[in-house]
Amino acid sequence: MINDPFHPEQAIAREQESNKRKLLAVVCAVAVTAVLLVGYGYIRKYHAQKVLTNNTPPPVVETGPKGPALAHVVIDEPSLSKGMTTIGGVVKNISKQELTNLSVVIELRRRKDGGLEETVLPVTPTQLQPEQEGSYSVTMPAQNVASIRLVGVKADPQSALIAYSSSQGKKRTPERLEPRTVVVKRSGKPGEFLNSPDNPGRVP
Repeated sequence: MINDPFHPEQAIAREQESNKRKLLAVVCAVAVTAVLLVGYGYIRKYHAQKVLTNNTPPPVVETGPKGPALAHVVIDEPSLSKGMTTIGGVVKNISKQELTNLSVVIELRRRKDGGLEETVLPVTPTQLQPEQEGSYSVTMPAQNVASIRLVGVKADPQSALIAYSSSQGKKRTPERLEPRTVVVKRSGKPGEFLNSPDNPGRVP
């Protein structure tokens, strides 16, 4: 039997090679972990941006007239009388110029089907000097209207929409109930008591 001689150099070389492999494995594991963490962070950031984009409301686009208000509209609560409702109020010229042919645009919601329709109410007088007031009103059957909303103010030239401010006016006046007289006819002959031994009646 031939004994394998011991070579210290080879043992040291094998141990160094094993250490290199272990170190390389550790480096690869760290690199893979770093790549996974970076990828996970990127995915989270992308998801957060996507959620934020989906939940962000679209920018508000101003479609109405711009600039300082030229008129102030006071709209009263609709008043009721004998089954009719009256919608109205006043308009004040708060600008430094004359306003002509003013009109108030009211949106009505129909009680029957819930549909919407716009009604244009002219302001009287047709010409308003600065700080002057005018009035507007319309009367219609109460059962036709469920609610009202002020949507705009128009003026010349060409009935263009103008900037305005608004406020609540007079409160609704309670509907008055007409007094009714009830006449009760007496039974029996004239001069005869209603309750007698011959004609007993129950006293409440």
